[in-house]
Amino acid sequence: MNVIQKKPLTELGYNFVAGPYLPEGKDEYYLRNRQLGKQQTNYRKLSALEIEILVRNDNTSDDWNNIFVAEAFSPQLVKHCHFFGVVRIGKLEPYYLEFHNLRLPVGLYNSTISSCDFGDNAVIHNVNYLSHYIIGNEVIICNVNEMTTTDHAKFGNGIIKEGESESLRIWLELCNENGGRSVMPFDGMLPGDAWLWTRNRNDTTLQQQFKSFTEKQFDKKRGYYGMVGDRSVIKNCKIIKDVTIGTDAYLKGANKIKNVTINSSAEATSQIGEGCELVNGIVGYGCRVFYGVKAVRFVMASHSQLKYGARLINSYLGNNATISCCEVLNSLIFPAHEQHHNNSFLCAALIMGQSNMAAGATIGSNHNSRGADGEVIAGRGFWPGLCVSLKHNSRFASFTLIAKGTYMYEMDVPFPFSLILNDEQQNCLRIMTGYWFLHNMYALARNSWKYIDRDKRTDKLQLIEYDYLAPDSVEEMIHAMALMEIATGKAWYTKFQQDTGSLSEHDFQEKGKELLLHDPEEAGKLQIFAVNVENSSRKVQLLKVHRSYPLFKELINLYAVRNIFSYIQADSTHNFTSLRGIVETAERGPWHNVGGQLMKDEVLSELKSNIRSGAISGWPEVHAYYKTAGEHYAMDKLQHALASLLYVEEKNARDFTPAFLKDCLLQSLHMQTFLTEGIRHSRAKDYQNPFRQMTYESEAEMETVIGKLEDNGFIQQTQADLVAYKKMVSEVIENWKL
Repeated sequence: MNVIQKKPLTELGYNFVAGPYLPEGKDEYYLRNRQLGKQQTNYRKLSALEIEILVRNDNTSDDWNNIFVAEAFSPQLVKHCHFFGVVRIGKLEPYYLEFHNLRLPVGLYNSTISSCDFGDNAVIHNVNYLSHYIIGNEVIICNVNEMTTTDHAKFGNGIIKEGESESLRIWLELCNENGGRSVMPFDGMLPGDAWLWTRNRNDTTLQQQFKSFTEKQFDKKRGYYGMVGDRSVIKNCKIIKDVTIGTDAYLKGANKIKNVTINSSAEATSQIGEGCELVNGIVGYGCRVFYGVKAVRFVMASHSQLKYGARLINSYLGNNATISCCEVLNSLIFPAHEQHHNNSFLCAALIMGQSNMAAGATIGSNHNSRGADGEVIAGRGFWPGLCVSLKHNSRFASFTLIAKGTYMYEMDVPFPFSLILNDEQQNCLRIMTGYWFLHNMYALARNSWKYIDRDKRTDKLQLIEYDYLAPDSVEEMIHAMALMEIATGKAWYTKFQQDTGSLSEHDFQEKGKELLLHDPEEAGKLQIFAVNVENSSRKVQLLKVHRSYPLFKELINLYAVRNIFSYIQADSTHNFTSLRGIVETAERGPWHNVGGQLMKDEVLSELKSNIRSGAISGWPEVHAYYKTAGEHYAMDKLQHALASLLYVEEKNARDFTPAFLKDCLLQSLHMQTFLTEGIRHSRAKDYQNPFRQMTYESEAEMETVIGKLEDNGFIQQTQADLVAYKKMVSEVIENWKL
């Protein structure tokens, strides 16, 4: 049975906060007045003439003494409105406001208004019920069915108000469908915050601190009003309830927005479009939500987009990411994610950024397992191809491309930059190591470039890494090289010495390294198999190991030299002696992707230790730590690059001589040239493929449609970068007298 309460009409617009929740000596407006600030002192009571004009214009009020107005108030601009409670109206002047060809006169028309404040020159037209809102200057609100705020509004934050039970708290069930990694959403939540909270679940002190940080950030008192910032436009919406909206926002045709914070500013405007339904969430600055989107229990970080019927449920969407058409549930997605297809599905996953989901991809489906507690973890650059279906639990190294197919078994793929193929005819899994560098350099390089170009964040608290050669991917390359050595050595001994039982893993590794470094042709003839990659009895074959192994080695050299160049460009006084001093202290170690920001293990450990101890006592201090870590990142990365170079070259700090550095510079130039040529070559294949050409009547038509290869701006940029790189190598060799 619906419980319909019947109360005296005289109470409409009053008693917003129940008596038990009002502090002693405070009325129901004390928080409203605090939110309004100094602006409240500019209001006055209506004159008798103004009341007469208002009544003549078919306006009503339960008490005209509770209507307060600015000095420059024009009662002629208020018509057919019904007022309840205390209402304060800013100046109304004889103008009309125009936005996107919508032209409406300033004033309040055909609306029912209960206990609201209006800034100057507001436009309120045909709002059936507007209750407990503070409206900014030059705001346009028209054709809205219901726009209300309750006394217990939380605006999407995972808190509870006085008198509410814990069961009412909103949690985001990230990364896992059973809620075991749930977090409390809050306005300003960064990808790193979400990642920290979803990890370390057995650390009860850390988990309690995260909850405490969130609760401390918000007031538990009842009685806060919803707010609409200056110059925001809301038109043709049905239900807006417990929503606070920043300045310059644009809401048009939304079906329902409930318990949501919509951040927006003049520099980063947010928009919500037709048919959208948003419940229990946070919308970051500069976000776009259009065309039938459904989002429930969610956080959208700044400058992210939901479009074309996308469903985002129990998920965090990182900065500069786009999801359209498809369904995403229980997922934590780092910045720079792309997912555009109606039949792609992402569930119970941690996706670490720069990712792209193809049509038909089914990532994280647990329908073929026994429970709802599986997870998928994918490093940066995750790219499942058309109609890929993966099974929980699976984990993938950075920049993994997965070819079309149904993968029936759990996988743990530690080889970065690889292509995974499911060979159903031979009943084996194949992994082409180093695929991106060998066959699709254009896409890899452009991936890094485009996300830097598309990073529209106005507040870059976290330093997001987009380069494919970075501490996380390089550590994975070094680990993969060791696995390649072992697998190659084992393959050789299996082929030429049947009894391998007396040999150790060290023996395999030494033999594999010898072959891959000194006899790659012989290594290329071997059938090389990996272990512990797939949870099945079938074989997992590694392809092109003899090519990718030396390539990884040279890429790590290039990674080091690029960071040396960054070191020099940061300060022209740097020289070989200062660099050598850094080499003396350089060390390798684990790195972590903290919401797109890479951190050394000791840096992350210090952060967690400070949180546990109380040295860091709130989310703003956590964010300040991110910023400080980002300021030190260039030096941390340089040290890691130098240590990685010495490791793969089997050198120590004493071996870092001018002659050695010169060899590294020249070797890096060779690799940079190889990559630049690979970028052009991989794109040129699209022009040379006869199957690509067959839809055009001539080469001229093809070039008209897709553009000339020579005019490709990205290729031109990479070729110019190569020229600059060559110049830099020459200058360092000359200036440092190497």
